[in-house]
Amino acid sequence: MPDARARVPLGRTALRVTRLGLGCAPLGNMYTPVGEADARATVEAAWHAGLRWFDTAPLYGHGLSERRLGAALRGRPREDLVVATKVGWALLPGEDPETIFAAAPALHPVRDYSPDAVRRGIDTSLSRLGLERIDVLHVHDPDDHEADAIAGAFPVLQQLREAGLIGAVGAGMNQSAMLARFVERDLVDCVLLAGRYSILDQSGLADLLPLAAARGVAVIAGGVFNSGLLADPRAGAPFDYAPAAPEIVARAQRIQAVCASFDVPLRAAALQFPTFHSAVATVLTGARTAAEVEENVRLFELDLPAELWRALRRDGLIDPRAPIP
Repeated sequence: MPDARARVPLGRTALRVTRLGLGCAPLGNMYTPVGEADARATVEAAWHAGLRWFDTAPLYGHGLSERRLGAALRGRPREDLVVATKVGWALLPGEDPETIFAAAPALHPVRDYSPDAVRRGIDTSLSRLGLERIDVLHVHDPDDHEADAIAGAFPVLQQLREAGLIGAVGAGMNQSAMLARFVERDLVDCVLLAGRYSILDQSGLADLLPLAAARGVAVIAGGVFNSGLLADPRAGAPFDYAPAAPEIVARAQRIQAVCASFDVPLRAAALQFPTFHSAVATVLTGARTAAEVEENVRLFELDLPAELWRALRRDGLIDPRAPIP
């Protein structure tokens, strides 16, 4: 079973992250509001559980997640922390009617990977976080802007890394193909792969994970509950930020049934599965309360039977290329 508190290298960088980290999108009121007290208690629970790896972004709550994370970490020993945030979404004045963040500040996110926008974004992130430096900077969601990110954002981040102002350059996306191209071009030290190497969706095995392992690029596994479907696999549950298709729900329920036959919570299997691949350095999981943090740590460290993984593979629910114990 993995140890949530264990520190491991983030690829070839000098940074060391805990095997489990706190994803802070929920602290930006993702889908539903989170009170200030609950947000602070969530971060404090992660700290007291021994987690030292925190991931946020300007997009999350239109700056709210960064501000709340920074406030909750203030006064903690800086050398113990590894903090990641992102560039590529500029926050402009004006309401965003399509936002998934409840009660977000009146700012409208727009994609902008230009050097000037990246530098401004870093400055405002530092201000919201209350930090003098950011350890990991990811290029965020450049799906339809690959050329702009390569020409604009990545050179700025690489200059900052070479100057010793950041520890790692990364990219965070909900797809593996473009991340694999970034690895191939030696643009990144780490990648945040959301929802594409989970117990439900192992599509990242087709390209990214083998390449990252061969190149020494760390994979950060995010979205391991696939937007919530694996936390509660029922009709209408979210998958990829939208209601899951019936066939996806059915597959998640089949996985849940196999887990139940071994008396294993589905969420424990979902949290632990990515850790078996050598390319995966760490898993990020979101939480909106202290109790959720504590439960995620418990499930991440739960002793699971090896036969569970063999049964899932035998039933065709895990890709035969995916490492298991």
